[in-house]
Amino acid sequence: MPHLHHAALGLSRSVFLTLILILTVLVYVRGWLSLRARKDASAWRAFSFLAGLFLIWVAVASPIAGLDHELLTVHMLQHLLLMTFAPPLIWLGAPVEHLSEGLPLRFVKSLSAPWLQSRAAKKIATAVGSPKFAWLAACATLVGWHIPTVFALGMQSVAWHLFEHLSFLATGLLFWRPVVQPSAGASRQDLSMILYLFFATLPCDILSGFLVFSDRVVYPMYFSSSHLLGFSPLVDQQCAAALMWTSVTVVYLLAGAILTMRILSPQGFSEVCLVQPSLHGTGIGHRASQSPEAL
Repeated sequence: MPHLHHAALGLSRSVFLTLILILTVLVYVRGWLSLRARKDASAWRAFSFLAGLFLIWVAVASPIAGLDHELLTVHMLQHLLLMTFAPPLIWLGAPVEHLSEGLPLRFVKSLSAPWLQSRAAKKIATAVGSPKFAWLAACATLVGWHIPTVFALGMQSVAWHLFEHLSFLATGLLFWRPVVQPSAGASRQDLSMILYLFFATLPCDILSGFLVFSDRVVYPMYFSSSHLLGFSPLVDQQCAAALMWTSVTVVYLLAGAILTMRILSPQGFSEVCLVQPSLHGTGIGHRASQSPEAL
């Protein structure tokens, strides 16, 4: 009965999250079409954003997500999709501009007014958006949720499991925001982001190396799982760690290579993929300056 109850909760959660993602897609597409009618709206940005949302859906609401209690490798794949793959795609899609354009003007004003008028809110946004905070938050989330007792908590509770996924996605978005930066940034800033990415690989390397070379199963709850692919618990653990190790290394190396090429050839990469429009001139500022009649 507990297993069936957990499965039922997981199914309802998947349906709920799928509906949220579909609603987000509709709002984004509406904003993209609106911007396209007034100016050039890049199709590749829309594709990037939708691809990011699709990866989020795969991680939290697809049939694959239901296997995370059976295989640690699937559980690790969820973490990678939410923290490493989906966030940069989301930011490349210029979500602030398109989502604010797709939402009703009155809702955008009511949502943005407290942040535009409150000094405390601006200070909080500045602190949370700083690279130092983003780096520490991402590393703390990665390491913290892989502590065996904390890991078990997330696996035994639907609510904590959802919070775990949200924390990976939120800190992933914070982490990648300074990397996907405006093209006006100086080359020195690009260099700092290369170091930022390099040092972010260290906690992952330590955690992955520990799981790969450990001669015991770190997460005992996988002893009782069915292991659909015929993996033993220890082999499953090693595969999960190797997946994280290689994926993070490749993605961070690719991002670092793009930043390096932008330093060496700034003119050729003035419109490189790692560009995110600033809040000045985005949908919030543009729409707030217009009256409802003008829209």
